[in-house]
Amino acid sequence: MSRSVVLRDTPRCLRCQLAPRWCVCAAWREVVSPLRVEVLMHFMEAYRPSSTGHLIKRVMPSSGLHLYRKERLLEREVVAAPDRELWILHPQGEPMPAHCDAAHLQVLLLDASWTQATEMAHRVAKWGRRVRLPMQGQSRYWLRAQADAQRFSTVESLLFLMKALGLHEAHAALHAQFELHVWAALCSRGHKARANEFLLNSPVPATYPELLAHLAPRVREWRA
Repeated sequence: MSRSVVLRDTPRCLRCQLAPRWCVCAAWREVVSPLRVEVLMHFMEAYRPSSTGHLIKRVMPSSGLHLYRKERLLEREVVAAPDRELWILHPQGEPMPAHCDAAHLQVLLLDASWTQATEMAHRVAKWGRRVRLPMQGQSRYWLRAQADAQRFSTVESLLFLMKALGLHEAHAALHAQFELHVWAALCSRGHKARANEFLLNSPVPATYPELLAHLAPRVREWRA
C-alpha cells in the first residue's frame, strides 16, 4: 500500500506543508541575507506543497511572495524596490555582471514550470535586468523529474546566485533547509530507498542530527 501523503485531504503542517509525521519545523532557522529576494509564483504552483517558492518564503520571511495570473499582472511598483537594481533570473538573460554588491540588488525568481516561466519572463521583461547564472552540476530537487540535466528548481537558482555573490553563510543556511525539505518530502511520499540515497551527499545529517535522530527511526519502520 502506498504511503504517499500527496492526497487532497491529507492533513499537513500549515508551515512546512508536510504531513505532521514528517514536520521539519523544529529545524527552522531564518536565513538572513543582504540580497532582497522576491518570488513571482504562478498561481498553479501555489497549490503544490513541493514548491520551493513556499520554502523560500518560509525560511526567508523578509522575502516577497507574489502570485502571477496572466489576466491580472501585477504592477512593477508592487514588486520592485526603488533603491535597488532588479534582476530577473532566466536562462536566456545576459551573463551575470562582475563585482556586484548584494546590498544594492533585488532578485526576482520565477516559480513555475518551464513553459509557464517562459511566458512570465516575457510579461515582466521590462521590470528589470534579465540575468543568467553560471549553473552547473545536477539538481538536488528530487521531488520532480527534470526534463533537462541543466534545469534547476527555484531555490537552487537562488543558491547559485548567493554563491556567486559571495554570500556564503546565507548560502549554507538555505542549502541545508532545502536539503532537509527534499529529504522529508521523499520520506512523506514513502520513497525509503530514495530518501536514504539522498542523505549520502547531503549536509542534513551534520546540520540537523537531533531532528534526524527523531525522524530516521520512522524510516526504518517501513517494510521493504
